[in-house]
Amino acid sequence: MNNKVTIIGAGSVGATIAYTLVATGSVAEIVLIDVNKPKAEGEALDILQSTPYLHPTKIYSGDYEDAAGSDVVIVTSGVGRKPGQSRIDLTQTNVNILKSIAPEIVKHAPDAIYLFVANPVDVLTYVFCQITGIPKSRVIGTGTTLDSIRLRARLSELYSVNQKQVHAYVLGEHGDTSFVAWSTADISGIPLDQYEQTISQKGALEVTPYDREEVATFVRKSGGQIIAGKGATFYGIAACVGQIVGSIYSSAYTILPVSTVLEGEYGISGVALSTLCAIGNEGIVTTLTPKLSDEELAKMHKSAEALKAVIAQIEI
Repeated sequence: MNNKVTIIGAGSVGATIAYTLVATGSVAEIVLIDVNKPKAEGEALDILQSTPYLHPTKIYSGDYEDAAGSDVVIVTSGVGRKPGQSRIDLTQTNVNILKSIAPEIVKHAPDAIYLFVANPVDVLTYVFCQITGIPKSRVIGTGTTLDSIRLRARLSELYSVNQKQVHAYVLGEHGDTSFVAWSTADISGIPLDQYEQTISQKGALEVTPYDREEVATFVRKSGGQIIAGKGATFYGIAACVGQIVGSIYSSAYTILPVSTVLEGEYGISGVALSTLCAIGNEGIVTTLTPKLSDEELAKMHKSAEALKAVIAQIEI
C-alpha cells in the first residue's frame, strides 16, 4: 500500500479527519480536495505546520488527479438539511453531489477503498456501489460507528469504567431507526445483565441505575444536541474515521459496526446499513452476524425497510 489518503471535502469534518490522521501517524500522505480551493489550501497548510510536534506527514490540497495512488478515499462532501427541507430532498441533493464526484474520483483512484462520511451515509454508500460498480468490499460507510462510540462513552459513565472496556454496538441505519444491540453488550466479556452480580466488593464500583430506552434515545439524539450547541459534530466522527483507516492499514483484522451493502445477512438484501464487519487491507473482508434477539432482528428489518423507502423515492 502507498500509505496515501485522499479526503474530498475540506470543511470542519474533512479538516478534522485530516488533522486526526496526522496526529495519530496513520498515513504518510494526505490530499485535500474541495471546490473551495483556498479553504483546502489553508487547511492543508495549517495542518502541515503542526507536523513538527505530531508525525511527519505530507499534506497538501489538490485536484482529482492528485488522488492517483490513494489507498483510501474519504468522502465528506455534502450539505446539511436546511429549515423546511424534507429528508428526501436532502438525500436527492447529496446523491446528486455524489453523482458529480464519483466519475472523476474513480477515474483517478479506481483501486482505492472508498469511505463515506457524508449523510445520509447508508444511502450514499449504496448509491456509490450502484453507479460505479466498485466491489462492495471496497465501499464502506461510517454508519453506526459514531453511534456506537457515543453509546460506549455513555455506558462507561454509568458503570464507572474505562471506555475501552465497554463493548456495545448500535446497528442498522445511521438515523432514526438505529437500535442498540443490548443482547451483545458486555464489559470486559461480562454481559451487562450479569455485571453487577460479579462485583465482589459491594460499593467498590459505582453503577448508576439507568433505563435502556433512555440511553438509546440519548445516543440517537446526541448529534442534534451537539449541533444545537456548537453548529456541527466533527471530533467523534474524525475519531471513527481514524479507527477505520487505521484498521485498513493494520496487519490484523478489526471488527467495527460499519455500513455495507447486505446480500442476505439477517435475511436483508438490496440496501446498505450497519452490521459488524471485519476490516483489513482489502476493505471489508467479511460481515459478521452475531445472534440478535427477536426484537432486535425486527428492528434491523425496520431499518432496512426505512432505507429502502428512501431509495425508492430518489433518482439514482
